[in-house]
Amino acid sequence: MQEALSRTSSTEEKLLERTKYAVNKMLHADPVACTCPNRMAKECRNCALACIAQQLRELGYDSALCKSKWRRSPDIPSGQHSYIDVVMEARNSKKGTIRLVIEPNLRAEFEMARGSREYISLVSCLPEIFVGKSEKLRGVVKIMCAAAKKCMKENKMHMAPWRKHKYMQSKWFGTPERTGPGASSPAVISDRQPKIRASMLTFDLHCTDVEVS
Repeated sequence: MQEALSRTSSTEEKLLERTKYAVNKMLHADPVACTCPNRMAKECRNCALACIAQQLRELGYDSALCKSKWRRSPDIPSGQHSYIDVVMEARNSKKGTIRLVIEPNLRAEFEMARGSREYISLVSCLPEIFVGKSEKLRGVVKIMCAAAKKCMKENKMHMAPWRKHKYMQSKWFGTPERTGPGASSPAVISDRQPKIRASMLTFDLHCTDVEVS
C-alpha cells in the first residue's frame, strides 16, 4: 500500500494542496452553496463535490463533477457514484492531456464496521483525500478489495456485493459523465498558490447511491 501511494508527482501534490484549500473553503462557506431543497451542502455529497470542483475552476483548473453509473450483473447490483476529476495538459506535449481523479473521502469508501485489526490498520493508511491518476487508484482499490475479501473469509462472513472488486472498480474506472459547469471547458492551469488560512476539517462525502433491482 505504501508503495502504491508513494508514487506521487509534483503536479499531484500541488493539486492535493489546492483541493484541501477548496474543501476548507467549502466547509466555511456562508451561505452554504447548495442547489438541493434541503440547502445543506455540507451534508449533501453531490453539492459538496460540485462546490469543490467550482473552487478548483476558480483556481484555474479544468475540473468537473463526474458521475459513474453501472447496470446490475449476476455479481453486483446496479449503482452510481460521484467524484471529481481534473484534466490538464501533460508537461510532454506529445502525451496530450492527463486526467487526475479526486476522491474527497477515499478512506470512508473502504471502512468496515467489523473489520479485523489488520484490515483497519490498512484502511488507516489510506489518505482521506485522494488525488492521482486512475492507474494509481486502481492499484489501491485492488489491494483494499483483496484485503476485504481476506478479512471476510477469516471472520467467516459473507462478502457483500458492494465490497467486491468489480463493484468498487465501477465507481471510478467506467466511463463517467462529466456534468455541470466545466464539463467541456479548456484546461488552463494557474501557477498562483492559494493561501490556506484554516485547518482541514473532516467531513462526510460518503453517500454512494446503490440501486438494487
